[in-house]
Amino acid sequence: MRRSILTAATAVTATLALAACSGGEEPAAEESAAPELEGSLTVWVDETRIDIFTELAEEYSAERGIDMEVVQKASGDIRQEFVQQVPTGKGPDIVVGAHDWTGEFVTNGVVQPIELGDKASGFSDVSLAAFTYDGAVYGVPYAVENIALVRNDDLVSDTPDTFDDLVAQNDDTGADYPVIIQQGDEGDAYHLYPLQTSFGAPVFEQNADGSYSPDLALGGDAGDAFADYLGKLGDEGVLDPAIDGEKAKQLFLDGKTPYMVTGPWYASEFTGAGMNISVLPVPSAGGEPAEPFVGVQGAFVSAKSENALVANDFVTNFLGSTDVQLRLAEAGGRAPASIEAAGQVDDAIMQQFSDAAGSAPMPSIPEMGSVWQFWGVTEVELIQGKAKDPAKAWNTMVGNIQDAIAG
Repeated sequence: MRRSILTAATAVTATLALAACSGGEEPAAEESAAPELEGSLTVWVDETRIDIFTELAEEYSAERGIDMEVVQKASGDIRQEFVQQVPTGKGPDIVVGAHDWTGEFVTNGVVQPIELGDKASGFSDVSLAAFTYDGAVYGVPYAVENIALVRNDDLVSDTPDTFDDLVAQNDDTGADYPVIIQQGDEGDAYHLYPLQTSFGAPVFEQNADGSYSPDLALGGDAGDAFADYLGKLGDEGVLDPAIDGEKAKQLFLDGKTPYMVTGPWYASEFTGAGMNISVLPVPSAGGEPAEPFVGVQGAFVSAKSENALVANDFVTNFLGSTDVQLRLAEAGGRAPASIEAAGQVDDAIMQQFSDAAGSAPMPSIPEMGSVWQFWGVTEVELIQGKAKDPAKAWNTMVGNIQDAIAG
């Protein structure tokens, strides 16, 4: 098997990842009706998945007699390079990455829909919704990640059902901070999103299939109430823009707080440090379920692939087998998208994150690109008490986002 290693610039996101597929009940090697295949495939992955993906490609090559070329691309470049190279015919057959690339890929015409058929029922609803755009599925999911409430079990053993009661619990705990939610100078709307959704103010409306419409939903009375609540948390010192991700992580490691809202990327460091932790859903602040964004990783098939049949077999049959999904989960530390594989996970922390995932995939529609520039900075202003009228400041933000979307 050939292996190409290409290096490039720095990474921009930790949520880019590998591929996987259908939650078929049997490994691909046991498929009695596997099609007769021939040819070759080129697959692009980033540096975080090159080792496990090369191993899997070697196995597929041996099973199917397909020549596999695995090309490593820097995580900061792979998405844009795919968009640029596919129209020229120089791109890969398959690219592995995050579901929130879907909107850009579809609007640029660089990926093709994937027909999962009855295999679709083998995936979690949220993982399929993540790769759904205009009613079609464009990627095969393999892993799911989300933030949740991480608890230091040596400091507290019971967690209240509401966020306000969780904050009040610190009167007995006596820790320096009742809970840590990372922010930073420009805010961090991603980590505050569970609180926002608990007020019934999601960023966009969701369609019946779980995909997003471009209609904003974070305004109105629900948005006003959330804006007021951010000001309250700032006044009480619960939220502090001076605490970014690294500071938040260290405060939790040092036992300065019993709770932190974070993801598996930090939880693995906590367990590695010997901490006793549990992972729980974020308690509601506004009365509705607190749903974090869900990130899904998977595989896209190029619209220009000359080996589409082979590419679809690789992503839907081989990567979709329970065995491969479990191996990818172990390598990446993220829960499988396959329902059957997720049911066999024996990592308690991974399973607890999965249980706290909810049903809100990160929006992949192009309009999401207009949200971030206004969202976090407005939340920081509210937390710092700079807005005399929180609801007015929030509605100004909504108006600015609408104008940006309109172009």
